[in-house]
Amino acid sequence: MNIEDKLIIFDTTLRDGEQSPGASMTRDEKVRIAKSLERMRVDVIEAGFPIASPGDFESVQAVARAVTDSTVCGLARAVDRDIDRAGEALREAASARIHTFIATSPIHMEMKLRMQPEQVIEQALRAVKRAGRYTDNIEFSPEDAGRSEIDFLCRILEAVIDAGARTVNIPDTVGYNLPHQFGELIRTLIERVPNADKAVFSIHCHNDLGLAVSNSLSAVLNGARQVECTINGLGERAGNAALEEVVMTVKTRQDIFPCQVGLDSTQIVPCSRLVSGITGFPVQPNKAIVGANAFAHESGIHQDGVLKSRETYEIMRAQDVGWSANRIVLGKHSGRNAFRTRLKELNIEFNSEEELNYAFSQFKELADKKHEIFDEDLQALVTDTGIEAENERVKLVSLRVCSETGETPNAQLTLRVDGSEQHASASGSGPVDAAFKAIELIMSSGAGLQLYSVNNITSGTDAQGEVTVRLDKAGRIVNGQGADTDIVIASAKAYINALNKLILKSEKAHPQLGDV
Repeated sequence: MNIEDKLIIFDTTLRDGEQSPGASMTRDEKVRIAKSLERMRVDVIEAGFPIASPGDFESVQAVARAVTDSTVCGLARAVDRDIDRAGEALREAASARIHTFIATSPIHMEMKLRMQPEQVIEQALRAVKRAGRYTDNIEFSPEDAGRSEIDFLCRILEAVIDAGARTVNIPDTVGYNLPHQFGELIRTLIERVPNADKAVFSIHCHNDLGLAVSNSLSAVLNGARQVECTINGLGERAGNAALEEVVMTVKTRQDIFPCQVGLDSTQIVPCSRLVSGITGFPVQPNKAIVGANAFAHESGIHQDGVLKSRETYEIMRAQDVGWSANRIVLGKHSGRNAFRTRLKELNIEFNSEEELNYAFSQFKELADKKHEIFDEDLQALVTDTGIEAENERVKLVSLRVCSETGETPNAQLTLRVDGSEQHASASGSGPVDAAFKAIELIMSSGAGLQLYSVNNITSGTDAQGEVTVRLDKAGRIVNGQGADTDIVIASAKAYINALNKLILKSEKAHPQLGDV
């Protein structure tokens, strides 16, 4: 397709999506998601904010090494040390982009930057020119553009394009704009900036009013040719525009949109599940495209229509976004090769034979508990067992819970902490409460429980339960996840998973250096 006809998909799940409280990812988890995005043929992957922490730098560097078909991008404030750090992290990328930004709204310039407009333009130009030392693929964002003055936006965009920016991104940083207003802003900027034809106009919309996708699509109709978005709509506060919704709207309504996307949409659901599993953020059942009910029909009228002709009530095919009709795949008699082959079909790969062996042993244990193993079970199993299991300082050895009508529930627990087994017993208002209190008797973490959520992975009374636990300690928020056919054991796994993140990954706390 011609460049004018192509809608560039810029995914920022690994950067803005990770800024969702509790959604921090390890380096290996970021690489897994990046490879999934690459399989989807996402054009640009924003891998992180290299200056934010040593861990973020290493993650961007690892993604840059692992990805060859997509452009890998690093975010940087309009500050020399940020630009240099991003350039260093992206050095080994097959295709690299530096994305630099500075605030341009009156409230941000006055209250946050303490700078005059001319100073802001000067610093933006310096940043773009410095980024040119590392790559000619430079993106510039005027942060809080949605509340910036149009004349000033025109001035700074013209200047940075002249300085070498080949993409200019217009962010609705606080989700303030309405669709007709935001579309008009994009159209006006393209018309008024004299050298607009030398850059791709991009948008980055937040979902504070639930309008991120609508604002993004309005901008596309008015000339934007890059959309910044995230899997499942993850992101700061209420999140970002959901990639799956933007992509499938453009694909489905080609009668309206004068552009096309080059993504393999069949990879959307597998990638959604992967992101949900790694971050611990479950997808609501009625979520568009990737929710469990997205293609379900309860009404008799709807069922009758779909049976006669799918198009009566479905505007897209479930298979086109990655839903599979054949979901029962393995059982207790399945061998290692069948297990490996099915995981490969699900785009799940292992870094070593040891990881495969460990996952296979967990699969066998699960197969002894339930007769039919679904794709969703395999996704949860790999997520549950693949989070650096060999490095976990705390592991669940055994758990016995007694819950009886009229009696106070009691939990007896054994944990392996740094290789040494420790035991505890505690009572609680319920079996899960008792298990958590027993864990705390051993760990004394001092963390507060902010969220406890249970979802069934598949249907049936033998289905695995998937538990998400959110802990908060001194402002450090982490999510833990666990899955098991026994919901109390799944809960204990999730709590312990969160504790391991608190212990092992404290260096990943976000300094919140900035956001676009």
